Order: sequence, then C-alpha cells, then structure tokens
Amino acid sequence: MGAVSNDLTPELAATIEAAFARRDRANMQPTIDFFVDLLRQHPGNPYVLYEVGGSYDTDGQEDKAILYYERALPGLAGDTKRRCLLQYGSTLRNLGRYDESLAVFTKACQEFPESDSLRVFKALTLHAAGRKDKALATLLLVIADRVDTPDLRRYEAALRGNADHLANL
Repeated sequence: MGAVSNDLTPELAATIEAAFARRDRANMQPTIDFFVDLLRQHPGNPYVLYEVGGSYDTDGQEDKAILYYERALPGLAGDTKRRCLLQYGSTLRNLGRYDESLAVFTKACQEFPESDSLRVFKALTLHAAGRKDKALATLLLVIADRVDTPDLRRYEAALRGNADHLANL
C-alpha cells in the first residue's frame, strides 16, 4: 500500500459518489459499513471521514457523526467543506447545542457568503434557539436576494427594511 493521502482523487471521488447513490436512507447500516471500511483503506482522509459522519448523521446517530465531522473539517476544502459545515451545524442544533451551532453557521456564512443553504440552516438554528425575529430576518434576506419575481422586486426595499427591523429587535 502506498503513502496515505488526504486528497480526493478522481478514483476516491467516484467510489464515494457510487456509494452515496446506492444508499438507502431507511437502512443506513450498509452505507455506514461501506464508509467505515473505506476509512480503513484511507485512514484519516478528511473526505472519507466526512462521508462516515454523514452516514451516521442520516442514520440519526448524531453523537457519532459530530466526531467524524470535527476530524474531517480541517482537511476539507471547497464545496465539501461547505456541506460538512452545514451538516455539522445542523447536527449541533439537533442536539440542542444552539450556541455552538450558531457559531459554526456564522463562520461558515462568512467563508461561503454565496451559500443560500447555509443562511437557511442558520435561520433554523436561530429559530430553534428562540431567536425567531432574527430567524425570520435571515429568511427575508434570502428571499430578497434570490427570489427574482416582478411581484417581490416591487417590494424588495420593504422586505429588506422589515428584515433589518426584525434583526435589530
């Protein structure tokens, strides 16, 4: 066996993609087993660590998922890092760790300002943490930024004004 790589080679990416396509959300154990075995073949690879975490997460085993996300994050880049941050933040929220979740989403939104999904999931954390005004403000800004219809464009200033008002309550 050659040197251990933390890269996402085309071969590894294809293997991950194929396994992800085969997964059955109602029975995640075969997918978990596959990715745990793949991790044995690629020890410490952040892209495989992320997939193991995601598999446990989908199976409802959030406590296990978090450990893999935390180990994966320092080695991830690009879209995979964005997805891992979203899933990590969501898992923290699901475990009631709202302050940690919000910190993850705040940092992630700064790193990936173009990501609507991060902003929407940050709003879910704000809502779960009882900060409903800020949650709604966040969603209003996503709508104002991304929903391009003549009807909403007419009221864009009002949407942004309401978002600003709610965010500052």
